[in-house]
Amino acid sequence: MIQLEIEPKFAKNFDVLKKIISKKLQLKLFDIKYIEVLKRSIDARQKKIKINLKLRIFIKQDFVKKEEKFPIYKNVENKEKVIIVGAGPAGLFAALKFLERGIKPIIIERGKDVRSRRKDLANITKNHIVNEDSNYCFGEGGAGTYSDGKLYTRSKKRGDVNKILDILIMHGATPEIRVEAHPHIGTNKLPKIIQKIRQTIIEYGGKVLFNSRVIDIIIKNNQVDGVTLQNGNTIFSNKVILATGHSARDIFELLHKKEIEIQAKSFALGVRVEHTQELIDQIQYKCKTRGEFLPPAPYSLVKQVNGRGVYSFCMCPGGIIAPCATSQNEVVTNGWSPSRRDYPTSNSGIVVELKKYDFENYSKYGPLAGLEFQKEIEQKAWEIAGKTQKVPAQRLVDFTKGKLSTNIPKTSYHPGTSSIELSEVLPDFIYKNLQEGFKQFNTQMKGYLTNEAVVHAPESRTSSPVRIPRDRNTYQHPQIKGLYPCGEGAGYAGGIISAAIDGEKCAEHC
Repeated sequence: MIQLEIEPKFAKNFDVLKKIISKKLQLKLFDIKYIEVLKRSIDARQKKIKINLKLRIFIKQDFVKKEEKFPIYKNVENKEKVIIVGAGPAGLFAALKFLERGIKPIIIERGKDVRSRRKDLANITKNHIVNEDSNYCFGEGGAGTYSDGKLYTRSKKRGDVNKILDILIMHGATPEIRVEAHPHIGTNKLPKIIQKIRQTIIEYGGKVLFNSRVIDIIIKNNQVDGVTLQNGNTIFSNKVILATGHSARDIFELLHKKEIEIQAKSFALGVRVEHTQELIDQIQYKCKTRGEFLPPAPYSLVKQVNGRGVYSFCMCPGGIIAPCATSQNEVVTNGWSPSRRDYPTSNSGIVVELKKYDFENYSKYGPLAGLEFQKEIEQKAWEIAGKTQKVPAQRLVDFTKGKLSTNIPKTSYHPGTSSIELSEVLPDFIYKNLQEGFKQFNTQMKGYLTNEAVVHAPESRTSSPVRIPRDRNTYQHPQIKGLYPCGEGAGYAGGIISAAIDGEKCAEHC
């Protein structure tokens, strides 16, 4: 194996790579039989951009492709049943792990299948109507399916990231996700992969129920006994994995009402800012025009402001801003990119770290204090922007100066924008920390602070405002035997890969 730094235009030219390697290793050209790319990343820190490659070189021997080691699934048609609430990455990968173990998963999903969700997403955009069970957050595949499909994670110590990638490849993802330092599938491609995962679950005897909202968890003598659905049906099992996602407020409220312990959790909240991709490319690549061999440039920013982190979140190069409300009377933003990241705009959440004492005025809600704080801001945005899915917006420089924008340029947020001074939407400490944060970002990325960029508010669903406790050894809730809190909604993951890993872990302990 060798490491190479190379110009972008040569990074995928194997004839050039062969010549460079032969010179570097003092080999004859015909002795190099094959070059396998193991990892690829961009180094844009200097004026001259380089591609870092980690390569395996086959010398005087032909390349033999390793046999794929995909999981072996068992037929579970008549086996022991386990209920999984939620068909996001945590729930789906828990189900696949159960197939490996010979246990029958029954996935209960409040929303629709991945294809049917599209009509509801269009209805939010065009008609400002939110289906509370089928939207960007709820439905087969979870929030990540129509919110980008980013696969980068820092949670590599939690579990086998490569296994998760291999399962995605097994179900249709490009093998390139193994190679890229920041792998990304894209909102246009991920739905088909999710559909194939569902087909695998059903083929091996598992079950997937759509349009099936859980309204109660049946508990007898501190032991789970099953769940009740909105249609009145009851499904029985003494094991339930709760993988409902960070926006399932009704589940948090149900647990609290049943006096099942949940805990307030810190999270982050702020805005989503949109620039032209051309400007971000110019800043990051230090060029007038991005070269054809470079992808649309991302960015990652973090500053400390008044003792709080202010940082970029879920940055989407060549992407759009989406309406992600889960109730009719709220406005929520998020972003996504297609696989080619070829939209002319880029966007990123810019959020402020929150601390538990920020929710002191909501103490009457107990562990739901952060949730109520979050909800109040989203509802205020809906009220102030005319009780539609139009988003309160402000030009970026105007935002930093506390000045109402006289007009808002058209942005990628299709329901539309309303020119609002965003201090009317955001709590004062969040607004002021963001103002200072943007100014500091401009010292790192010269030209970032421009009035052609537009700030949309709020970006509020960064992670769950609630943690559902579990025993670190058994993964069960300490109070309720057989209840396994899982994934992002339970406060144990953040993103597709870490949620998938957590789903597998819960299934291993279940």
